[in-house]
Amino acid sequence: MTRLYDARGNIYAVVAPDALRRNAIDIPEQACRAAQTREAWALSAIEALCAWAPGTQPPGSKAHRCDGLLVGPFQSSPPFDLLIVNTDGTLAERSGNGLTIFSQALGEQGLMPTEEACLLRVHHDKSDAISPVKTSVKPAEIDGMQGFWLDLGQPSFGPGAVGAQGVEPMTLKGREVSHVRPLSAIDPAWSRSQFVRIGNPHCVTLVTAADALPSNAQMRESALAEGLTRIAYAMPTGAGQPCVAGVNLQWAMLESEGRVVTRVFERGEGPTASSGTSASAVACAAWRIGWVAAGEVKVVMPGGTAPILLEERDGELSRVRLFGTARRMG
Repeated sequence: MTRLYDARGNIYAVVAPDALRRNAIDIPEQACRAAQTREAWALSAIEALCAWAPGTQPPGSKAHRCDGLLVGPFQSSPPFDLLIVNTDGTLAERSGNGLTIFSQALGEQGLMPTEEACLLRVHHDKSDAISPVKTSVKPAEIDGMQGFWLDLGQPSFGPGAVGAQGVEPMTLKGREVSHVRPLSAIDPAWSRSQFVRIGNPHCVTLVTAADALPSNAQMRESALAEGLTRIAYAMPTGAGQPCVAGVNLQWAMLESEGRVVTRVFERGEGPTASSGTSASAVACAAWRIGWVAAGEVKVVMPGGTAPILLEERDGELSRVRLFGTARRMG
């Protein structure tokens, strides 16, 4: 059975491996093997479960009815393995909203521990990152909202953290950032970026004016969409520049103390209403250049606001946590 969930406007379908097999999609029984063979089954699963039914696609909507597919769990008790399948058939190493949704689905099935942390392990086939990527998740409540704290671990910064090539070092308020020429060629205001890895790779472009933040509608327009796809996506869909394995793109503007406005263009998906790991990467980048201090940071996206907790030790970020909520649709 396939279920759709919404986390701040980010929508994923959740399906068990056995359900895929009942739909004649031959996925291996082990998550690690399923990741290694995703070219044989992932696109078929996306088209079977994420495509619009004939005649139901709203005008101006995205090509699929959701942002991707969460396949799992592969076990009946913790720790749980899963796969995050983008709508282009590639696998993601981590998705904050996706893991929030998966945790909500586990809870509804009676599989999520209620008093202790639960380990989720995302398997993927990227050559530049360890698989699986592990995330500790714990149920929590904030301001009357039931949700989950996701422990995303310690971030790393700079071109080397994401395998970026051909970028130039720059400074912003005395802090080292990067100049990504393909971005600044699209808009000169996009000249300073901070690379962050928080389980998956991100390129956060730092802007000072609201009109430098692209809207999701603008990012779906053909010319801009083509340029951003070339940057964000790996080959053959994109150019894999500056990152051979692709990179998630964000634009960030400091709105007020501890509050950063953000737009997101995801590798393998395109413009999205929100992204948990993108919000976390933005908070880390904002800390790195001195926009925010450690503690709570609110990252504002079109789909909603993500609370992020940054923990600092000896002048370095030691841990990043993301709070997420999700609701079942229909």
